[in-house]
Amino acid sequence: MDQNIEQILGAKGVKPTAMRNLVLDLLLKQKTAVSLAEMEKELSPVDRITVYRTLKTFEEHGLVHSVEDGTGATKFALCDTSCMNASHQDLHIHFHCIRCKSTVCLPAVSIPLISLPDKYQRIETELLVKGVCPDCAG
Repeated sequence: MDQNIEQILGAKGVKPTAMRNLVLDLLLKQKTAVSLAEMEKELSPVDRITVYRTLKTFEEHGLVHSVEDGTGATKFALCDTSCMNASHQDLHIHFHCIRCKSTVCLPAVSIPLISLPDKYQRIETELLVKGVCPDCAG
């Protein structure tokens, strides 16, 4: 398997296994966020539960983040390298194309800081923009 994959896993404190290597390799090749079902189809034949557990391990170690794009299926995308141990620092906008149904991270577009009233504590902030992507608009 690619040495780079094992280095990425090691940097996040994740022990490399065959499944983890496969899932990370697939995620590195993606331009859009992907669902568990899409990964399962791409990696067939694999055990869905093992892929799910791999994604949860990646999420706990700041390697991937989940995206709720309104389709009913949670999607996963690689995190920025600054994310560590479930302390996700990738506060960026996600864009969901209503035509091709793809969801992409837009890391250059930050979510603005939102002031909350006293005694409210922010745990997570998500911002999803729906519209038409450049490929579908052209």
